[in-house]
Amino acid sequence: MSDVDTLPPPDLQAEAAAFSSWDDERLAFLRLVSTLLPTHQGQYVAVYRERVIASGLDQVEVAKRAYQLAGYVPIYVGLVTDEPSRPVRLPSPRLIEDGTR
Repeated sequence: MSDVDTLPPPDLQAEAAAFSSWDDERLAFLRLVSTLLPTHQGQYVAVYRERVIASGLDQVEVAKRAYQLAGYVPIYVGLVTDEPSRPVRLPSPRLIEDGTR
């Protein structure tokens, strides 16, 4: 038999911290959106540390500019609008009678 290598468990705290940072920025965007409507309606804004660091009409360009300013850190880029967001439909795979996809 071959030797078995036992690896240490993954550090889940680092992943949880990254997610909570992004979620904090998303919640900050939701709090800020009503105050941004008069000045940024129809634009994308990037939120980092609970403030807007970039804005514009192209979501990808706003994200690029935000990463240039803040580094590769959790940011949130959202559209400033007073309309509800459209639901996203993600179809799931269908099973065929023999159990394959």
